[in-house]
Amino acid sequence: EDWVEESWGCWGSGGYSYLYEPLWWIGMTAMILGEVANFAAYAFAPAILVTPLGALSIIFSAVLAHFILKERLHMFGIVGCILCVVGSVGIVLHAPKEKKIDSVNEIWHLATQPGFIVYSCMAVVVALILIFWVVHRTEQRKMLAYIAICSLMGSLTVISVKAVAIALKLSFNGVNQFIYVPTWFFIVVVVICCLVQLNYLNKALDSFNTAVVSPVYYVMFTILTIIANMIMYKDWASQNATQIATELCGFVTIVAGTFLLHKTRDMGNEQSESSSLRGECELQNH
Repeated sequence: EDWVEESWGCWGSGGYSYLYEPLWWIGMTAMILGEVANFAAYAFAPAILVTPLGALSIIFSAVLAHFILKERLHMFGIVGCILCVVGSVGIVLHAPKEKKIDSVNEIWHLATQPGFIVYSCMAVVVALILIFWVVHRTEQRKMLAYIAICSLMGSLTVISVKAVAIALKLSFNGVNQFIYVPTWFFIVVVVICCLVQLNYLNKALDSFNTAVVSPVYYVMFTILTIIANMIMYKDWASQNATQIATELCGFVTIVAGTFLLHKTRDMGNEQSESSSLRGECELQNH
């Protein structure tokens, strides 16, 4: 019992014990493969479209858990999945068109505009304050601090990932973009931000309930990513009020479905267990 308690304490302490778990490495490998496909999507579609559609992974996770892990979906969980699908369809139908970019230098020009420079500096400063001050002083708000760090760095990661993806696409088409310094700058930003995200997201998942961490992280990350892309690419400048309102409604619908799915995902299992216990009690009484 002491060994179990000690092991569980190490696992939930926010440390690095997860690195010794083979299952964690299997999951990390699968996640990397999925992110590679997500990485490719940024080269062909605006981030305002790609990022919110990440909610579809929640649906597939719930469905696979239902069939593989035998985790029964409650009725509210099914409604949550439907809401995610409806919201995703609304965003896809009214998403802004991708701007044609012929060089990474064009992205660099957008990234060096005053508005995005201010946002980038604020994101880095706030993340550093959270890392060196808030995380070590406020135990009760540590989860929000972890998620905020991941989301702030994630918004910068998406911007840089899109730049690298476009550089690869243009290079494969015969226009080498790796001779330009901005391409390598964006690659360095991607590596640094991804390492920070990986570290603090694992700390959040290691120390707090996944059912709370996942939806909060999804919402905060998506909102900051959309704000960063609005400032830099101005994707919504060519859209009318109806299109923008429809996209916002689609995003809110996805958020509602995500929270509903996560908050009720154990209700089906609890209902199944209670039914089994009632059945056993009835058999014993007979």
